[in-house]
Amino acid sequence: MHRFLVSAAHKSSGKTTVSIGLAAELSRRGLAVQAFKKGPDYIDPMWLAAATGRSCRNLDFNLSTPAELQLEFARHGAGADICLVEGNKGLYDGLDLEGRNSNAALARLLDLPVVLVLDARGMTRGIAPLILGYQAFDRSIRIAGVILSRLGGARHEAKLRAVIEHYTDVPVLGAMHEDARLAIAERHLGLMPANEDGTAHTRIALLAEAVGRQVDLERLLAASVSNVALPAAPPLVRPARRGVRIGIARDRAFGFYYSDDLEALECAGAELVFFDTLRDARLPSVDGLIIGGGFPEIFMRELEANAALRGEILAAIEAGMPAYAECGGLMYLARSLSWRGDTRRMVGAIPGDVVMHERPVGRGYVKLTLTEAHPWGNRGEGQFEIPAHEFHYSSIEGLDPNTRFAYRVARGFGVDGKSDGIVVNNLLAAYSHLRSSGSCDWAARFIAFVRNRAGEPDAAPALLSAVY
Repeated sequence: MHRFLVSAAHKSSGKTTVSIGLAAELSRRGLAVQAFKKGPDYIDPMWLAAATGRSCRNLDFNLSTPAELQLEFARHGAGADICLVEGNKGLYDGLDLEGRNSNAALARLLDLPVVLVLDARGMTRGIAPLILGYQAFDRSIRIAGVILSRLGGARHEAKLRAVIEHYTDVPVLGAMHEDARLAIAERHLGLMPANEDGTAHTRIALLAEAVGRQVDLERLLAASVSNVALPAAPPLVRPARRGVRIGIARDRAFGFYYSDDLEALECAGAELVFFDTLRDARLPSVDGLIIGGGFPEIFMRELEANAALRGEILAAIEAGMPAYAECGGLMYLARSLSWRGDTRRMVGAIPGDVVMHERPVGRGYVKLTLTEAHPWGNRGEGQFEIPAHEFHYSSIEGLDPNTRFAYRVARGFGVDGKSDGIVVNNLLAAYSHLRSSGSCDWAARFIAFVRNRAGEPDAAPALLSAVY
């Protein structure tokens, strides 16, 4: 087995395009590649999943314990030939002084050599002290090699290789030249999601071809080989009988779902029924709804035009159907959505109007505590902090002062800096994104609530036994 972490000196170094290209080219050569992404990210995992044909898994110190990260890595990596972990930000960047949640900390936890992607624009001899400094900063981190990115041409590459060979003992595993064809369009949250890009597979093929030409894959595999087997992880158990059907909006407008959360819903007894908010005129026959994050502002005209589905969703929520929405889903369920001088009608289940802004309103990790209004919460749980994350450029205006909220925000912004999780009937709609884990088993809690509403006889014990 081969395992390695792809990191960089700083963000926007070409790390993601290199990771996608590596994943695609190694897969094309017949190897089973399991991709992982460090941190709370939905978009990069979409591209990595498209490149490998396997769901990408997120590894996040802030939403999971170290033991849970090791378990997830072992569970999903055991059946692969290669485990490729794409980092976030720079190798040593983190939220605290000690770097306990950095890429380096993850490499140490999972015993991964590091492939360092270096944006070499404008650099020649200065590349050497950069590499030497990254080696010296933490001797427990093994830098297996560097991949130079955004090079200006063959002469630039030759100079950099000569400098690195003369001053360091770090091998150059590859050198990616600047190529506009390989760029993936970006917007305010990062790359354009693969589910929106109609040319995604063509672009991935181009990245794979570029990596095949410009990266020494044999040398990379030799530097990342591991003879230590991953520890055995207990398999996920899905019940033979799935008691409830959960409608999940998954299309070009809404695609922000963690694979682990979808699996957790199934393990809790849900049958997942996906529907398209842009094309489907009817809501499928379901017992509950989930509308995740995405970019509804990009598709607000199409969402407004599908009045039939908006009407069915509104009727279902008004009739008391359990529903859960995160960020983009909240925006869709509001009365209206305004962006760049245009306002469009949305579902109307939430009595408020969403407005997009030029700068982020809420960004980063959040800590939430439950209120008595939380539909799935048990009384007396308000002292427990729930880890989550948010990244939104919108705010919701015109809410009634008596609006009920499921959460108090201990860290972050949420709806208004104090509260998050708008509660309307059996709908909970929040800007915060949850991750199903040992400290926040939201999937099991939500399914238990749906069962309870459906009148299943074993629903109440399940609801009470699920804990945050």
